Amino acid sequence: MKNKSVYIKDIKPGEKVNESFLVTEKNLAFSQTGKPYLNVRLKDKTGEIDGKIWENAIEWDKAFTKGDVIKAQGGAVSFRSTVQLSITGIRKVDDSAVDLAEYLPAAKGDIDVMFADLMAFVEQIETPCLRQLLHLFFHDGEVAKLFKNAPAAKSFHHVYIGGLLEHTLSVIRLLDQVTKHYQGINRDLVISGGILHDIGKIYEYTYDRMFDYSDEGRLIGHIVIGLEMLDARIAAVEGFPEQLAMELRHLILSHHGTQEFGSPKRPKTPEALIVHFIDDLDAKVNAFQEFIQESDDASHWTPFHKLLERFIYKG
Repeated sequence: MKNKSVYIKDIKPGEKVNESFLVTEKNLAFSQTGKPYLNVRLKDKTGEIDGKIWENAIEWDKAFTKGDVIKAQGGAVSFRSTVQLSITGIRKVDDSAVDLAEYLPAAKGDIDVMFADLMAFVEQIETPCLRQLLHLFFHDGEVAKLFKNAPAAKSFHHVYIGGLLEHTLSVIRLLDQVTKHYQGINRDLVISGGILHDIGKIYEYTYDRMFDYSDEGRLIGHIVIGLEMLDARIAAVEGFPEQLAMELRHLILSHHGTQEFGSPKRPKTPEALIVHFIDDLDAKVNAFQEFIQESDDASHWTPFHKLLERFIYKG
């Protein structure tokens, strides 16, 4: 399928639309008079938009499903200061004609360059067992492929293809500076833990058609998944020091900071404390920046951010 000619970010009220989009949500509803209509949430690499199908909703409901790419016809309207689509016709696009790069946002940086930069930090690790451990992770073709493509979250920060890699590399670059500032810090432990702190997210999310939790992600979560991955590879490194293994495990278990935010343990070493705060800093700065970018109206303030529980000043 040829590249899209119209993207969601460019759609204005009053315009006619005949374009393809990824369906991320779909539900059948009923008006106060009992007439059925269809709510859909549509996505491309530039954003998301709500759509309504008012006529023949039950028939259209059978024509496509969540995760499909559809060609939607209709018009853009303004509703409560946002743009919506009033859809009059739909055609499902055959999977063989779909280029998912048109529908899923991606990191701005080159994925292979970022991965090479991250591997350069691996080669700087002076502790042989830690460097060998990291090789076991990233010389594994499946792990490397998933790590390059995974988002860092479902909805909060770095929510795009390559987001996990971009976030991890940013965290490592910050940790590299922080470990130079403080005396007595085990730099190799900090960098290794920073590289691996979110490794479980490669299995926590699904990201082939849309960003969502996998069954493993919902039932177990990336902290425990990451710990299991870590333990399996530590066992494959002959003579891995038990004390170092314990401190590295603690760093993974505590990187969310508190039980309230999913950490089984609070940071109890300087290295774990540093990784927690740098991870939190990078996630929240990205969340601020992305939310500001999405709020493209003339106001000096964004709408209220529910997860951050605040308005953000755009300046």
